[in-house]
Amino acid sequence: MTFSNSSRAPASSPLALAVALCFSAAIVSSSAMAQTQIAGDALAAVVVTGARFDSDPSLLPIGATVISAAEIRRAGVSDVNQAIRKIGGVLGHQSLDGSPDFALDLRGFGTNSSQNMVVLLDGVRLSENELSSAILSTIPVDSVERIEITRGGSSVLFGDGATGGVIQIITKRPGARNAGTHGSVYAEVGQFGLREGRAALTHSTGDWAFDLSGGALDTDNYRDNNAFKSRSVNAGSQVGFTDGRAGVRLSSTRQDSRFAGSLSQAQFDANPRQAATPKDFGALDSDRFTAFVEAKRAGYDLAAELSHRRKELEATYFHGTTSSVLDYESKQTQFSPRVRKLGQFGGVLNEAVAGVDFIDWTREQKGSSPSKATQKSKALYLRDEVKWDAFRLAAGVRRELFEKTNADPSPWSVANYDVTQGVNAWDVQGSYALSSKATLHAKAGHSYRVANADENGYTLVPNTVLQPQTSHDLELGTSYTDGGAKLSARVFRHELRNEIYYDPTAGAFGFGANTNLAPTKRQGFELDASAELARDWTLSGHYQRVKATFTEGAIAGREMVLVPKNVLSARLTWTPADGQTADIGAQWVDSQRFGSDFTNSCAARIASYTTLDARYARKFGAWEVALAGLNLADKQYYGMAFQCRGGIYSSDGRQLKLSARYEF
Repeated sequence: MTFSNSSRAPASSPLALAVALCFSAAIVSSSAMAQTQIAGDALAAVVVTGARFDSDPSLLPIGATVISAAEIRRAGVSDVNQAIRKIGGVLGHQSLDGSPDFALDLRGFGTNSSQNMVVLLDGVRLSENELSSAILSTIPVDSVERIEITRGGSSVLFGDGATGGVIQIITKRPGARNAGTHGSVYAEVGQFGLREGRAALTHSTGDWAFDLSGGALDTDNYRDNNAFKSRSVNAGSQVGFTDGRAGVRLSSTRQDSRFAGSLSQAQFDANPRQAATPKDFGALDSDRFTAFVEAKRAGYDLAAELSHRRKELEATYFHGTTSSVLDYESKQTQFSPRVRKLGQFGGVLNEAVAGVDFIDWTREQKGSSPSKATQKSKALYLRDEVKWDAFRLAAGVRRELFEKTNADPSPWSVANYDVTQGVNAWDVQGSYALSSKATLHAKAGHSYRVANADENGYTLVPNTVLQPQTSHDLELGTSYTDGGAKLSARVFRHELRNEIYYDPTAGAFGFGANTNLAPTKRQGFELDASAELARDWTLSGHYQRVKATFTEGAIAGREMVLVPKNVLSARLTWTPADGQTADIGAQWVDSQRFGSDFTNSCAARIASYTTLDARYARKFGAWEVALAGLNLADKQYYGMAFQCRGGIYSSDGRQLKLSARYEF
């Protein structure tokens, strides 16, 4: 959930909610360790997914950052979103509603970062046809086997919104190695009124397994009128059979938020913790059901997921002595069957994949301005990869059709439409193993995204939807592994046409509008590295440099807004064999343009900032006690500001936390 009363939102849309349309996995994604899964057994090491199937050991994806369950546990992160930021080095924009779900940004897409990447949980999209970030904080962090972060376009396999990259969360599979009953209880308290509790239980016997988990989070947060409360329950069951498995999962979330609103620079300087909107509040209820099946039949791998999600949201905003209420319910159903043929042909290993994706989304807004928006999409994709000697070559294509409607009977509506849009994607990728330690890779492709219901709700031309955004993507990279040292580097370029963005300078009345921008480009460099400095010490780091500019039109050469040129993260970890663990991390984020500064005319910029965090943990038998701190230097800063010296959302100050975990 992302509630927002930011000055970025147009007057007719006070709340820009949602979860970016997400669907992807990595075609060429990681050089992490992997191990073939033993039938009916649990994953013993990182098994990186390939073309929406578990990879053959010789077809492991290239170029991704893989976060293991051990790294998540050692870092002591409390949710998946924090793991991606803290361990994966991904830039996160402070949430506007007090939730832990920061807007994650791959390759510098600023305000629309969530709409330009895809997030999946076990192959199912977590985001939808609205303007908000995927809800990751309610995923039981102890259930995560690994997180794969793949930068760059992946629209062939996962369609809309995969230009910036893909984040895939894979949960643990029960099996023979963890048979029996296991569980854990976790509690944490901290500054800003933080109180969190989690519990999890798993049972596995023979071919059948069951899991149940729940969590409760209450926090007053750093700012006034920014309290946040969350309750979540997750349950799943699966059964194994000859050459396959099937299962179901239920997830339910209840969240309540209070909205602090945005500040001017003067207000921030006087007191960054104050609230500009001391009465605004909102609530969200969300339930999701997912069923899946995987099987091998006649030499083919078959897989499918069916998911249905219902979400209800209410928000109340006060304007002096009056108030406005937003109340709507949305539903989304996804179905994604696919097939793979993997085999040897004349000494060449070949993997052929074909699949279809169907998504049906509706939203009904209640109250004095009832409206109904729908979006249906259907896609077909084909991909083939071959490997011989040290070479790999993959190519794929995708065709997707979107049917969009919106019916709003209110007399002031500017968003009534019924349109169909068709888009295509393609990519070609290859790699060459220079040796057992070093690999080169290259990727070229065409990715896309379409405007969601919130964006089409307020455009420059009334009752007219925005054109699809397209991107020509290019990446060259290398990876090197030598014992405890790992290094990967990538240079990239994305040339975008019709980039979908809210332009505060557009329109005749000064309110701005959602538009298709003049052509833009993002190009830069990424570096991931880790090394074992000594037996118990590991140093890891992530660096990203992005230059985002307009390439044509009246403001050609100007910098895009809310995109820092440089982001650098580093982490030092200590893991002796006596039950102690400790780590300390730092992240530096370069300065960036304010959200309204499309012409680069504002004399000020959002200042650069550096934050520090650390954690120390000690085990006592089945117990683990830990002390952690975020923003240890108590830096007063912000990374989200939607106006020149205004529209500021303060980032959190220093927070100390104490936790205890018991496992059985």
